[in-house]
Amino acid sequence: MSSICCPLSFSSSTNLPRNGFSSKSRSNSKAFRVHCAVGEIVAEPKAVSVEEPLLLEAVKGKKVERPPVWLMRQAGRYMKSYQTLCEKYPSFRERSENVDLVVEISLQPWKVFKPDGVILFSDILTPLPGMNIPFDIVKGKGPVIYSPLRTAADVDQVTEFNPVESVPYVGEALAILRSEVKNEAAVLGFVGAPFTLASYVVEGGSSKHFSKIKNMAFSQPKVLHALLQKFTNSMSEYIKYQADNGAQAVQIFDSWATELSPVDFEEFSLPYLKQIVDSVKITHPNLPLILYASGSGGLIERLPLTGVDVVSLDWTVDMEEGRRRLGSDIAVQGNVDPGVLFGSKEFITQRILDTVKKAGSSKHILNLGHGIVVGTPEENVAHFFEVAKGIRY
Repeated sequence: MSSICCPLSFSSSTNLPRNGFSSKSRSNSKAFRVHCAVGEIVAEPKAVSVEEPLLLEAVKGKKVERPPVWLMRQAGRYMKSYQTLCEKYPSFRERSENVDLVVEISLQPWKVFKPDGVILFSDILTPLPGMNIPFDIVKGKGPVIYSPLRTAADVDQVTEFNPVESVPYVGEALAILRSEVKNEAAVLGFVGAPFTLASYVVEGGSSKHFSKIKNMAFSQPKVLHALLQKFTNSMSEYIKYQADNGAQAVQIFDSWATELSPVDFEEFSLPYLKQIVDSVKITHPNLPLILYASGSGGLIERLPLTGVDVVSLDWTVDMEEGRRRLGSDIAVQGNVDPGVLFGSKEFITQRILDTVKKAGSSKHILNLGHGIVVGTPEENVAHFFEVAKGIRY
């Protein structure tokens, strides 16, 4: 594994903003410097055109001057501009299924922070209606599946997903995002993993104990495998559809797979993730695929077996340890605790530098270990991006 050439630190002459992130501080980026081991101070370089986004170069293991950075859930929740839009359009389904709104929300953080990844504003459950599974997202309650799937007959009613027919707005939004962002950042799509999607539709929504999906797994495994296969086929096509319409990388969220023991992960999640990756790589061999599973410390060695290009670690795993357990061949994303963004500017800076140092200077995407928490100060998000972009390997 490559490592950063030196401990990262800031010049004592650096004046980090303490009272928010003004346009003046953004434009005065040359004041932001990082020491290298030889004592050299590297200034922020002038913008140069690149053939492909920094994020894609990093994933491929190319030499980059700093880690690319974006944040999970960076579109929405914590931003005042998003909250204002929610007052006008209170339905999440409307916000995520209207092309103009999807584009506007996806670009909100891009216009303010200029992250290296611009992720589509959507939801992992967006494909469900196109699979004959009605759902809604209720404010204060989250996802609600109106008719949870519990039997073989229920699973038989699930249709495979045709994204061209069911979610044309996703393709249209991605194409617009790609046109707007050009190659200044990578446009990111995402899908839910089969086991996580199955958990929602069997449980009827979010769950604390996952008793219903585990009941199915251990008492009716054939029924669950049939459902998982339908989600696998459908998500494979959905990833390809997103790539064909502008997504330059796609993240797979298997948020609930870590509710499984390792042996059950190997039966009910791993084979289906591998199927998806294998299918996508046949038609889109150069499309980077990122896998995120929160609380994955017990499964780290198994995650690269899926064949993905990047494993995203949550903050409960030490980045240096995670790197060692993953191996040097795979890229890593993460993994600053989202709660750090409630700390002081100095504390945020320290945690960023520590994470980057432990991740090394190759194949690392700087990110949080989970999504931004509601109530996170926007000026601290701005500071996160400023610090990240000022780092030099």
